[in-house]
Amino acid sequence: MGYYVVIDLEMCKVPKRDRKGYGHTREIIQIGAVLLNEEYEVIDKYNSYVKPEYGYLTKHIKDLTGITEIELGDAPCFKMAMDSFEKWLPDDVTAISWSFADKDQFLHELTGKGIPISSKFNRIIDNWIDCQPEFSRKMNMLNKLYSLEEALIATDICTDGRSHNGLDDAYNTALLYAKMMKEETLVLNSYYSVAHNKGEQTSLSYGLEDIIGAAGF
Repeated sequence: MGYYVVIDLEMCKVPKRDRKGYGHTREIIQIGAVLLNEEYEVIDKYNSYVKPEYGYLTKHIKDLTGITEIELGDAPCFKMAMDSFEKWLPDDVTAISWSFADKDQFLHELTGKGIPISSKFNRIIDNWIDCQPEFSRKMNMLNKLYSLEEALIATDICTDGRSHNGLDDAYNTALLYAKMMKEETLVLNSYYSVAHNKGEQTSLSYGLEDIIGAAGF
């Protein structure tokens, strides 16, 4: 069955005036990844900041991610980061992410910067798994796409690190994916389970506010 790599990217915006020759609105500034074995156990981690060539670190992105200008100033360019990332990846690996946004960003950036896609990474792209809709199926809520934050709370996973850090989000997504694969029926946070069951009965979607209400806060 091979390995699974759970990937999370952080990105900055590329101003419209600077898109000529690149053609895309965002640029990768962090690659975070966690490697799982066949038993869905975490066996390795990868993290690299990436120096943008067209975009820049706005105050909003800096506050959101915690990434600093110093970290990006000392970081490799995208091509060098990709070379390092591909060397770290095992040959027999399936990529996992929360939505296909990260997969699409890799493709946009590789093509926009004229970097050939290796046969190894092309296989990864072709077999990429989006676990966001799979989580909705496990929750029997096909009409709802959950945020990663809500999914982690719903499944009672104690998160590590900070939200919108590539490595931390990749690690927490890896824990969630492992739980999804190991549990035929997901064991939910008890407060969320109450809200979720109500949602099934009334065809409503429930979020963080419902957990707070169910807990009596």
